[in-house]
Formats: sequence, C-alpha cells, structure tokens
Amino acid sequence: MTMASQPETERPFASALIVDDHPLFCDALSMTLKSVAGIAEIETADRLETAIHRVDLTPAPDVILLDLNLPDVNGIDGLIRLRQAAAGVPVVVVSSLADNRVIGACMAAGAAGFVPKHSRREVFRAAFEALRAGRRFLPEGYVSPPEGKSQTTAREEAIGRLALLTRQQAKILQLICEGLLNKQIAYELSIAETTVKAHVTAIMRKLGVQSRTQAVLIARETNFASLMPEGG
Repeated sequence: MTMASQPETERPFASALIVDDHPLFCDALSMTLKSVAGIAEIETADRLETAIHRVDLTPAPDVILLDLNLPDVNGIDGLIRLRQAAAGVPVVVVSSLADNRVIGACMAAGAAGFVPKHSRREVFRAAFEALRAGRRFLPEGYVSPPEGKSQTTAREEAIGRLALLTRQQAKILQLICEGLLNKQIAYELSIAETTVKAHVTAIMRKLGVQSRTQAVLIARETNFASLMPEGG
C-alpha cells in the first residue's frame, strides 16, 4: 500500500455517508464499514446533488465514500464539487474504474483514498486504519504516472483550476457542458440571467479561458472519456 507520513493523533469515525446509486452495493458496503471500521451511523445518497444537500446539514458525516459514476455526474468533477461542499471531511473514492489514470486524477483532486469497488474487507480495513492515522490510502498495484508527461500535467492543471470554482459556479459549468444557454441556466437554478452572466465571467476568469467552449474543454479533462485508455 502507498501511504503518506503518520500524524500524531488518530481521527475517529462514527458516521459515514455512502454516495452510490446501487442499493445492494450500499447495503454490502454498510455492513463492511460496520464490521471493519466500527461505524454505526451510516447514511446513503444515490446522487451527487443529494449528497451535497446532506453535507450542508449538521452534523456532517465523519467520512464520505463516493462512487464516481452517478446519474448526475460522470467524472472527477463530482469529487471536486463534493469536496468543496464537505470541507474538512475526507472523501474516499470507491469505484470499479481502478485504472491508474483514474486513481491518479482522484488523488490530484484531493481524495483521501481510493478503494477498488470489489475489494476484500481487509482492503477496506487497511484503508480506514490509514484514514484514522491521517494518511491517504492507495490500492496495492497503483503506479504513479511518469513525471513530465504533458497529458498528466494538463489534467492536473485542469483539476486545480476547477477546484477554484464555488459550488454555484461548478453547477453552472456543469449545465454549460450540458449545452444550456444562460437563460436556461437561470431558469434551472431559479436565479437572474444577469447573475448567471456574472458567474460565467468569473468561471472563465478562474479557468483562464476566453470562451464557454474552452471552459467546456477544461471540464472534459476530468471526464471518464479523457481518463480511460482508448478503447477502455
């Protein structure tokens, strides 16, 4: 396992939020968390927006376990948005997409760890031992990408820029990627069109681009289509 240095105090975990749209997997993961991590209070959310609304409530969960492939998100941008909403709460990605590039992108986006979805209980146990000690957890067999690769640099830069967006700006960018115009976005979010325009201007400034098309291209750097190997 690849882990970082150990801190002085351990972090307790009494509650968890599982974000996954497969009920049977949520049930299985809940039992695993209770067994290997002693977490008694477990909630579930089947969409990213539901999870974001939940972490706004008090108290926030002690840890979040996130599937990347949800009905309302398709890529690392979901992790970025959830981390923005749940500041200070560790987010562990639990995904069947365990390609090195996906794992690397998740860690660059600030995930506290990555566990392949169908790992044995011992792997989840090891993950939570690392988390309690304040260490990040990576699965066995993960190989860091070679340094100096232009594609890796571009992706990490895109992730860093997207992390600068506010929650509202990230939502607006998602709707831009879906092809919605400012007027449609205003209707969708129940805000003024002038407010949308101001947000779009701020989004382009933070992303360092001059057009909506360029903003969409940066967002696509975090989508699965760009992360997975060709034909994968």
